[in-house]
Amino acid sequence: MMIHEVLPVGLLQCNCSILGDEGSGEAIVVDPGDDIPRIMALLERHKLKLKQILITHAHIDHIAGAARLKKLTGAPILYNQHDLPLVKMMDVQANWLGMATPEVQPPDDTLDDGRVIAIGAGADTGTGKSPGLTGHILFTPGHTQGSVCLYLPAEQLLLAGDTLFAGSVGRTDLPGGDSGTLIRSIHNKLLPLPDDTVVVPGHGPRTTIGEERQSNPFLK
Repeated sequence: MMIHEVLPVGLLQCNCSILGDEGSGEAIVVDPGDDIPRIMALLERHKLKLKQILITHAHIDHIAGAARLKKLTGAPILYNQHDLPLVKMMDVQANWLGMATPEVQPPDDTLDDGRVIAIGAGADTGTGKSPGLTGHILFTPGHTQGSVCLYLPAEQLLLAGDTLFAGSVGRTDLPGGDSGTLIRSIHNKLLPLPDDTVVVPGHGPRTTIGEERQSNPFLK
């Protein structure tokens, strides 16, 4: 069974996802922008061991807590290397929000298109243990040069970062943003997914691929 908790964190209420596999007790945290004690409390409540920290893109509200979470858990931080220029300007990003500059580390590994992300996989299903959680990375530049989404087909779940929102799309007026690239990413990578795929965006309420295909005014 999958555990999925969505925790709005930080000043901009970034949707941090905690994905857990009950059978193995392993977890992934996506976009720990802030509120690390609350994230740790949820991991402890579900008795989960953090295996990976995934960052959909290197804006401060998604990545600011990652180094602190790594220090507490030892889990590696993964994000796409095309967002390293954004990491180098973390002081500028902090100024946008009027906050202190967080410690942000280079990724321990990169998130390239098609990369498989798995926890608990290979657990013995014959004993009633979970087969684990398996997803893959969709490279969706546009909001930033290195933006990615995580798609878990068996769970019909897409963690979309700031690429796609309920009734909207990611802004492209910040460094590294490009509106043509963003719309192409959505049309080529996200809209082909099944209609009933639940989308958890980087901020705000969840939606579905079918709903956005039908009614999102930015995708017409």
